[in-house]
Amino acid sequence: MSGDEFRFFLSCDINLPVAIRIGKLEGCLKSDGDSSSEKRSAELYVECILYIDGAPFGLPMQTRLESGAQPYYWNEHITLSAKYRDLTVHAQLGLTAGGPGFHLTFGLLSSALCFHSPLLSLMKCSLKVWDVCKQDEEPVGGTTILLFSGKKQLKTGKQMLRLWRGKEADGSFPTKTPGKVPKHERGEMERLEKLLNKYERGQMQHIDWLDHLAFKAIEQMKERESWRRTNSQLHLIVDFCSFEHRVVFQESGANFLCPSPVSSTNEIVIVWDPEVGRINPSEHKQLKLARSLTRGIIDRDLKPSSNERKAIQMILKYPPTRTLSGEERQLLWKFRFSLMSEKRALTKFLRCVEWSDVQEAKQAIDLLGRWDTIDTSDALELLSPVFESEEVRAYAVSVLERADDEELKCYLLQLVQALRFERSDKSRLSLFLVQRSLCNIELASFLRWYVAVELHDPAYAKRFYCTYEILEDSMMKLVAGVNSDEDGFKLWQSLVRQTELTAQLCTIMRDVRNVRGGTQKKIERLRQLLSGLMSELTYFEEPIRSPLAPEVLITGIIPAESSLFKSQLHPLRLTFRTATGGTYKVIFKKGDDIRQDQLVIQMVSLMDRLLKLENLDLHLTPYRVLATGHDEGMLEFIPSSSLAQILSEHRSIVNYLQRFHPDEDGPFGITASCLETFIKSCAGYSVITYILGIGDRHLDNLLLREDGRLFHVDFAYILGRDPKPFPPPMKLCKEMVEAMGGAESPYYTRFKSYCCEAYNILRKSSNLILNLFHLMAGSNIPDIASDPEKGILKLQEKFRLDLDDEASVHFFQEVINDSVSALFPQMVETIHRWAQYWR
Repeated sequence: MSGDEFRFFLSCDINLPVAIRIGKLEGCLKSDGDSSSEKRSAELYVECILYIDGAPFGLPMQTRLESGAQPYYWNEHITLSAKYRDLTVHAQLGLTAGGPGFHLTFGLLSSALCFHSPLLSLMKCSLKVWDVCKQDEEPVGGTTILLFSGKKQLKTGKQMLRLWRGKEADGSFPTKTPGKVPKHERGEMERLEKLLNKYERGQMQHIDWLDHLAFKAIEQMKERESWRRTNSQLHLIVDFCSFEHRVVFQESGANFLCPSPVSSTNEIVIVWDPEVGRINPSEHKQLKLARSLTRGIIDRDLKPSSNERKAIQMILKYPPTRTLSGEERQLLWKFRFSLMSEKRALTKFLRCVEWSDVQEAKQAIDLLGRWDTIDTSDALELLSPVFESEEVRAYAVSVLERADDEELKCYLLQLVQALRFERSDKSRLSLFLVQRSLCNIELASFLRWYVAVELHDPAYAKRFYCTYEILEDSMMKLVAGVNSDEDGFKLWQSLVRQTELTAQLCTIMRDVRNVRGGTQKKIERLRQLLSGLMSELTYFEEPIRSPLAPEVLITGIIPAESSLFKSQLHPLRLTFRTATGGTYKVIFKKGDDIRQDQLVIQMVSLMDRLLKLENLDLHLTPYRVLATGHDEGMLEFIPSSSLAQILSEHRSIVNYLQRFHPDEDGPFGITASCLETFIKSCAGYSVITYILGIGDRHLDNLLLREDGRLFHVDFAYILGRDPKPFPPPMKLCKEMVEAMGGAESPYYTRFKSYCCEAYNILRKSSNLILNLFHLMAGSNIPDIASDPEKGILKLQEKFRLDLDDEASVHFFQEVINDSVSALFPQMVETIHRWAQYWR
């Protein structure tokens, strides 16, 4: 859904009873008979009655008795007999508080509109709160609220209604006891209540750190205001039901509209058109005639004119996220035969097909087999939820069959997610993935883990379990000597032992966390466990394929070289022996969802591959990440130091690099190759983190290896999300620029050149990257699941596809300059360092 669309429900389509929640009564309730020497807690209950033309209709509804100190809390749901479809535009809720019995009346009142049903013309629902301990009934106050706003939208969420002391609720229109304060009388508290209501309905962006400060200030203001209002005003808090989209008033049946009175003011009148979004019959008929099968013979010989050819080429450059207009779809359909030699045009053509028309769909499938074979990136687009045709999705799989195993590994995570969009559990895609995995144990291991993690999703657990079973059954049937020295049973058991290993590591983590004391005591307990109760982990009976790198056989854990990190979750740092006599270090986390980190590292690995195909090696460090559950996973451990630690111990990055690569004749006293590695890695990660919108960048999650390779870790915020205010476009701190010799240095100029070159290379593969993210739309990754369409559009925006290569170079240089000169992020970094120090 684009940002300018407005989705809504019509009230006449909602066949649900009107439901509300009675909250509490705020303010000081006092009757004339009260004295300091005689105090009594009133016992109140809420009674709801539906009225039509002043006569009761239906049975009364009552809440429980509520007694005790003020304020009075009910927090009870009331379901009325009237349904939302029965409401009129002037339906009102009226409440009356009476005393000294403190009776509270809550009514649904509806004024008549012309041509309304008599049943609905004066519909009234009364809700009463009674004090059962007293018999006299004197009104303490009343209030009324319209159910629909001036824009004819149903009001939702929490409502704070002012009670008019000494008056009963007036159900006439306009009412004499409005619950909402008139605009000219509204103060700061009324403004804040309105904003809070919008916030709760999701109509305002949530920024955790800023919201925390705002709520704290609001609570303080409320306390001051409530103290001032205690003896002057009463308020009743009620909750209206909320819906997925806004509810707009619309009568069922014929929609007769009264002529609007002529107004002398320039007031904007909002009219809801019920035909918005529906097919225009005349346009649909014209489209059918233009696409008539009898035109097939004529269209075969049609050739586009120069202007039409330019328009078609412009359409072919559109990103996969862009929706084609009616004219653009008609143009591609008209020249479909002449476009068959243009492989880029196939995905755009398939978007033009009216798949509900059997004959048109049949013709499209026929052309599909004769079209020039598309690239793999376009095949991924055909597996997105946009394309539901089984023939189209099967064609996409046939294209993927030509990809080698290395390329397939780059897309495997997304291909598993694409199983959500298939029409059946045993789809062509699932069978293809299993078949390729039987020939490559690495693919089989990763496929098994990717599918196993999705078994936690109740909506698609059956589908993923079906793929898991197919993989297991197919692998068990493998015969030794065909694809490997091991038979299928042993291969499958080697993968199952990976799960057993992670389960044992989870047990160790729970035990270590329960140890009281500092990090050192927890480390001692870890090593005791590995040497004692869990000693079977030090030497495996049979080698196990590493979950992170299935080509590596691990034989046990070395207790003396294992440790844990000083953080809240205490992740384990484990050193495994390998079958070749070496070691393999990993980090195991429990209690943290690392699926988002897994996705980002996969994209870093893919972009590294794309850059190397263009002969640009930026010395990236795409360390391996594997989620083994929804809250656990493994990460490859790369020996390195954070920039914060380096600056603390060595004062500068140059001093750190001089320690490992000294060269008196080299630039800044370090070897030229080491400085070149540092510059290239800085450029690579600057571009990648900018494109992916990586947030929360600080010197603790920027790491530097001894050979000069810089890399990023910890990707809790992507696609433009950032917990810090006013983040720079990319993380490029002054210490990194100083290590290159400063902003006037030729090395810094080379850095900017690498950035621009890498940016243009990745722009050429924008469709591939966008398609991969589109396939992740159904995943449970936090920053994608919250709003997939918005996230993908943010990603597309970073590529600036509206610019040519030369213009994009100038654009990206400005991005670099803005990042370096940003002052606010430097302040935030300083605050972060102080926080880390005191922590």
